[in-house]
Amino acid sequence: MSTKTHSSRRERIKKHIEKTVRGTTNRPRLVVYRSLKHIYAQLVDDTSSKTVLGVSTLSEDVKTVLQTGAKDKKSIAKQVGIAVAKKAMENNIKTVVFDRNGYQYHGIVKSLAEGAREGGLVF
Repeated sequence: MSTKTHSSRRERIKKHIEKTVRGTTNRPRLVVYRSLKHIYAQLVDDTSSKTVLGVSTLSEDVKTVLQTGAKDKKSIAKQVGIAVAKKAMENNIKTVVFDRNGYQYHGIVKSLAEGAREGGLVF
């Protein structure tokens, strides 16, 4: 009898999502990654295998916003979502495909998605 760890379960879900969610030049993939301290969001073009742009809690523009207010992880994730949408609009990207990267669409991941939608991204 084998026991499945949390990370192996997430990897299995991630591979299943990878089969259907693909980013193109016109509609890149918005990938979310959570670590214990930070949250990252990247726009990836899978046809050319390149990262178009990336934003995280370590980015300078997000750091300045976070110093003034947002303390809990959900509001921080929302600010990252707004920042990635702002950068995407600067690069003339309006529609994306959302890749939750094996995480549940709940809590921090959901807040980031809502922030990206508030910023003007459509997915």
